[in-house]
Amino acid sequence: MAQFPMGDFAASTDRFVASWVAGISERAARAQALSDEVAAMSATAEGAQGAVRVTVAASGAMTDLRLDDRVLRWRPDEIAATVLAVMRRAQGRLAAQVADAAAGTVGADSETARAVVGSYAARFPEVPEEDDPGYAGWSGSGR
Repeated sequence: MAQFPMGDFAASTDRFVASWVAGISERAARAQALSDEVAAMSATAEGAQGAVRVTVAASGAMTDLRLDDRVLRWRPDEIAATVLAVMRRAQGRLAAQVADAAAGTVGADSETARAVVGSYAARFPEVPEEDDPGYAGWSGSGR
């Protein structure tokens, strides 16, 4: 059985623990940086040839709604459907922004990135414009 002088073993243990703590501290700082970036995010989308513009916060909550005068000729249900569709499209843009932020902070392949990006992708799926009933091609009257 190998014998280690107590001083060498203690020094090695101290170095290992210090390295481990530094690694954890670095990962925590990166995770905090990702959290800060995500919290500051917003996404904007337009629909109906620019008649409706919606901005959402990182939480997905609408923070701004812009309607131009064209919506005055629409039925209320058309306005509501278009606003909701454009909001979903704006929300769908969040996952890509979060993925970019995760790649730059915690690393795209990290467990943290997979969890955060996966959560956004599940909550706010991307909505292609051609599938969006609020897009300009929608056959609503007055457009």
